[in-house]
Amino acid sequence: MLPQEIIRRKRDGHRLTADEIAAFIAGLADGSIADAQVGAFAMAVLLRGMNRDETVALTTAMRDSGDVLDWSDLPGPVTDKHSTGGVGDNVSLMLAPIVAACGAYVPMVSGRGLGHTGGTLDKMDAIPGYVSQPDLALLKKAVRESGCAIIGQTGDLAPADKRLYAIRDVTATVESVPLITASILSKKLAAGLGSLVLDVKVGNGAFMERPREAAGLAASLVEVANGAGLWTTALVTGMNEPLASCAGNAVEVMNAVDFLTGRKRDRRLEQVTLALAAEMLQSAGLAVSNQDALRRAAEALGSGRAAAVFSRMVAALGGPADFVERAGAYLPAAPVVRKVVAQRSGFVTGIATRAIGLAVVELGGGRRRPEDKVDPAVGLTGLMPVGAEVIPGEALALVHARSEAEAEAAVATVLDAYAIGPAKPPAEKAVIRRIVPRI
Repeated sequence: MLPQEIIRRKRDGHRLTADEIAAFIAGLADGSIADAQVGAFAMAVLLRGMNRDETVALTTAMRDSGDVLDWSDLPGPVTDKHSTGGVGDNVSLMLAPIVAACGAYVPMVSGRGLGHTGGTLDKMDAIPGYVSQPDLALLKKAVRESGCAIIGQTGDLAPADKRLYAIRDVTATVESVPLITASILSKKLAAGLGSLVLDVKVGNGAFMERPREAAGLAASLVEVANGAGLWTTALVTGMNEPLASCAGNAVEVMNAVDFLTGRKRDRRLEQVTLALAAEMLQSAGLAVSNQDALRRAAEALGSGRAAAVFSRMVAALGGPADFVERAGAYLPAAPVVRKVVAQRSGFVTGIATRAIGLAVVELGGGRRRPEDKVDPAVGLTGLMPVGAEVIPGEALALVHARSEAEAEAAVATVLDAYAIGPAKPPAEKAVIRRIVPRI
């Protein structure tokens, strides 16, 4: 089948057959289809959409473009979580070890940054020596020994998605629900999971800004995943401000270590992390109720067992054995640090979260093109949350940059992203909605 004919049919609004989709994905995986054709296909899908059957066919074709892992030799349930992407969203770094400390196994196949959102894999790459894309033998060893492994797609796991993911990032096709669904689920199905929990972000820092769109994406993901035989539920969580008080790569890793060790825990970040942990423990059959699951997750975190799991995982995948104890000594730091200073007194009434994410990209902490290298050291810390009271001269955030010029530009962007008003705004729910499959 000619790829241009498949593109034309979707461009004109026709339903593609499973064979047509499989043929296009096979060409995407083996390189016989050009980047321009892949971009055109993605744009056609963004504009014309796909129904459930097409999305299932796309997902399974991408899954079957590589290996499917088998964890039947492990003595516990295998589960995972995936986020649709946000700003300051380092939940995975704490969540995987918390759930592993409760008896599950978490082979977390993560992605790199997309558009204005940060990528878990880029964060892990900030740890010196950490092998974020291990071979199968190292991956299995790490999961068995530590209980979890936060990794990226290897060349053998959904390779078609790996290429499509990079092209979507730079062709303004990230927001397509069928493409997001297939991208997420192809990796998770290839990972050989027994259950999956999805964190679907909604708000001005998410790809889905409206609640109806986010609920639609969550429902699509849940229905397609369960249709493919993977028990999946979803939580819709708020992204109208950065989740952590920082955004970047090394700075978010440091934030995660502080969270796991109890040195500092951002309130909304803790709420979302524990809610997702509870959902995962219930889905994996390790808790009898949400209350029981929350208690188990909180105990694993508070006792230090989750921090110990994270430490073992880092060491198992090539990072420093004492990383948790000496993270600040190992993580790269930017040479220029500048304050974003509040110009008037009042309360933070809103944050243009997408602008915060784009400021990190402009600093070099994200990509403009697929081949761009990410600078792990740059980013933002000390981000004031919505509702915080500020006075003139107080720091709304700190910019970590490579040069004075880049710092100056980021300071201006972040300052513009903050709205300061006279009254404290009502608190927004961190966890907005739970979505389960229709029985």
